[in-house]
Amino acid sequence: MMAALADRFPSESAMEPDLDRISRLCDLLGSPQAAYPSIHLTGTNGKTSTARMVDSLLRANGLRTGRYTSPHLDSPTERICVEGEPLSEERFGEVYDENSPYIGLVDDPVRMTIFDVLTGMAFAAFADAPVDVAVLEVGLGGLWDATNVVDAPVAVVLPIGLDHVPLLGTTVAEIAVEKAGIIKPGSTAVLASQPPEAAEVLLAHCVAVGATVAREGLEFGVLDRSVAVGGQLLSLQGLHGQYDDVFLPLHGPYQAANAAAALAAVEAFLGRPLAAAVVAEGFAAASSPGRLEVVRSSPTVIADAAHNAAGMVATVAALDDAFAFTTLVGVVAVLADKDARAMLEVLEPALTSVVVTANSSPRALPADALFGLAVDVFGEDRVTVEDRLDDALDAAVALADEAGEYGGAGVLVTGSVVTAADARRLLRSR
Repeated sequence: MMAALADRFPSESAMEPDLDRISRLCDLLGSPQAAYPSIHLTGTNGKTSTARMVDSLLRANGLRTGRYTSPHLDSPTERICVEGEPLSEERFGEVYDENSPYIGLVDDPVRMTIFDVLTGMAFAAFADAPVDVAVLEVGLGGLWDATNVVDAPVAVVLPIGLDHVPLLGTTVAEIAVEKAGIIKPGSTAVLASQPPEAAEVLLAHCVAVGATVAREGLEFGVLDRSVAVGGQLLSLQGLHGQYDDVFLPLHGPYQAANAAAALAAVEAFLGRPLAAAVVAEGFAAASSPGRLEVVRSSPTVIADAAHNAAGMVATVAALDDAFAFTTLVGVVAVLADKDARAMLEVLEPALTSVVVTANSSPRALPADALFGLAVDVFGEDRVTVEDRLDDALDAAVALADEAGEYGGAGVLVTGSVVTAADARRLLRSR
């Protein structure tokens, strides 16, 4: 079954802006996506973390949930979760086998993409569970994304920036048009803080479809936050009330903002305030693997999935906020279709030195090409190149150890979800 998915396309980048295939599959399956309401999330950064928080809050409220996110870190099974847990490999295979005859019918004349297939599987698995509500993360954009066959009563639009430029548009406003496509008539749109050009597009779309608007900084937001051991302590303004002394075991101002959006989304979905104890329970149980995740100590090694300049800005701010490194060595590997220079320029003030390498993706930018960019940004004396990520990790740990600062030296592994996933696997195997 896994081989069948892997054989479908050489990489998941083979996405096409077309809802016809997924619509036909859903029709053949009996429209499983209509068997439960959904909370739909899009944005350039923060989707997976926020989806996981929404899921945790819903479960704390006693609801049975399905969660569909992408990409995965270790296994495709992570993408389809019921009650917060990935499908077992056995159940994942069963769902694929059950859907396979219908996938074959839709494949003619144009084959379904991997993302189409997984989306159909998620819809079917959630209907079979059954779930009370599905939390769905957009794979790419919004308007033409395979998840957008749902008619979600709540749509969450997280911060929009430049990413996937060849596919979504060359300006933030053009990309915002694609993201706005998940906001349906009569729904509630939970809008994170946006660049002005994105906000203008989103608000105009909400007016056009008659959606209720909830805006970060006006209807909801972070009232106060302080760094705490293992995370942060928040005071949040929701749509229906204020919630104080909320512990979130995730780092950085951006995760606090994601928490506020998650809270507003759940309040909008339920149409009422939440019990303070439920909010505390939901956020305390939240996790986001591969997002500023400490994967080793002595020295501290942090894996982070930032993969564009806006995401890297949030990562650097969170590092400054939550960690007190006096020496920080970067390990950076990116995909060839990303703006590597922009990410390196954001990282440069935060890193003592950087080791550039390549990750396991067939779309990875070669280490030598990244080395040239890094030398331009950091200067040759601060850059090391290693062809393999395992060698790059060893080199970075050695550089951190050489600093001889007990507790003050660290390693940040970043540049791509694939890079974070590779680092987690390598360090766990050791």
